[in-house]
Amino acid sequence: MNIPIKTLQIFLTIVETKNFTRAAQKCFMTQPTLTKTIQRLEDNMGEQLLIRNNQTVELTQAGQLFEQSAREILGHWHRLQEGINNLSGLKSGRLRLGVCPMMSSLITPLLTDYRQKYPGIELQMYEYGGFGCEQALLSNSLDIAFTALPTTHKTELASQPLTKYPLLACLPEGHPLADNADIRWQDFESYPFILYNEDFSLAKLINYLSRKVGVHLNIAFRTGQWDFLAAMVEANLGVAILPEPICQRLTNSKLVFKPMQPAMTWDLALIWRENLPLTPPAQALLTLSRNSHE
Repeated sequence: MNIPIKTLQIFLTIVETKNFTRAAQKCFMTQPTLTKTIQRLEDNMGEQLLIRNNQTVELTQAGQLFEQSAREILGHWHRLQEGINNLSGLKSGRLRLGVCPMMSSLITPLLTDYRQKYPGIELQMYEYGGFGCEQALLSNSLDIAFTALPTTHKTELASQPLTKYPLLACLPEGHPLADNADIRWQDFESYPFILYNEDFSLAKLINYLSRKVGVHLNIAFRTGQWDFLAAMVEANLGVAILPEPICQRLTNSKLVFKPMQPAMTWDLALIWRENLPLTPPAQALLTLSRNSHE
């Protein structure tokens, strides 16, 4: 059974878009051609892989198994290509880098240095929450990711700490806690709390630390956007915790930032899959990050 790499890419594009028309557009092909490609694939496999239902697409049980294998195969194919490209001294190639939305600006200096040193490497950036970065690494969809520690899959992922920033309590002006010198976890119990989406590493860290001291946060809202979170705090809809670099961007807002007691930090790192060798472009990024933090 011969299944072209292109067919695997088409299949995964359908899975990601959940729509044949959008997948065809992303693959730069007509929908009838894409449909025939999937029909040939299902004929070869002897199983139905996709169910088209009310303009959306769902995976069958066989399709779920096929998706896992397709991601692994494409990941290994990508690594093979990058290994061959490395024979020319990283003059060409591709780096699939996962970045959490809150962190994109913080990695810019490192990526600037990387581009200057390896101008032939194409940087493909993918935005995920922390847990999403981990899942993408484990499915071989990313080479390396820039996210916050700790990771959920500690035994399956390796990490290189890069830097850390204080985490600050974020309050609206005039809030009863605004005059405190610092904020304790227990201080939050009487107020609505605005938290990040569950796939964010910072959300997991805040939940873990609050529960560790026996505090139950009254979570009123969740969001994946720090600017929206800050706007809700400014509107007096709740309190929150933000990393110091984000707080520094909000100097014109009607917000008050206070240190936490005990102090908390936002620890940022590069993470990658433990049981797979890094691609040469990813190894070059890791080496550059280590050199810049020595």
